[in-house]
Amino acid sequence: MKELIIATSNSGKIREIKDILVDIPLEIKSLSDIGLDVDVEENGKTFEENAILKAKTIGEKTGLLTLADDSGLEVDALGGKPGVNSARYAEGTDLDRINKLLKELKDILKEKRAARFRCVIALYIPLSHPESRFDRDEGSLISSVQNDNVEKIVTFKGVSEGYITEKPVGSNGFGYDPVFYLPELGKTSAQLTLKEKNRVSHRSKALIKCRDFLTNYNSL
Repeated sequence: MKELIIATSNSGKIREIKDILVDIPLEIKSLSDIGLDVDVEENGKTFEENAILKAKTIGEKTGLLTLADDSGLEVDALGGKPGVNSARYAEGTDLDRINKLLKELKDILKEKRAARFRCVIALYIPLSHPESRFDRDEGSLISSVQNDNVEKIVTFKGVSEGYITEKPVGSNGFGYDPVFYLPELGKTSAQLTLKEKNRVSHRSKALIKCRDFLTNYNSL
């Protein structure tokens, strides 16, 4: 069975990804499973740039099919921050970053606390089809690229809309989940079970598109 490498050491992300991709015809392995310890500098200006950077770096090191995720929280009242810097918004733990976010939103009314989680999944495909490449947009295939060294990278996107609560609620998930409230469910992301979260989250929406693509991977 062909292998799919998940380019992250975040255990929460790995659980979510494996749960959604459980039925694909690939053996899913994390970086720790293959004994690879690589810290990719996320210096891209967008989620897509960072996801592609991580997928490309790990994919080129392993020579294997590689999936990378970059995601983050965008808060309207903060001009879209923390955005691509979500994981680096404050030094320390997830709680430190949450506390900084809540402090900045202290005097903002509920109706002004709209926010969204945004995710981009990048899939690096090892060179095997030199006559074509994959476009970086929802899995479409572009032919007639006459370059044996062109990289095959395809991206999948997902967004989840909500708003920021005034205090953390719930103990599941990771990152900003305790303060991201989903009106349609009446819960924060941290109050959801893994199964519930994987039906509505930004990452699940992107991964489901990727799963559909990977289901047919062996026929490419």
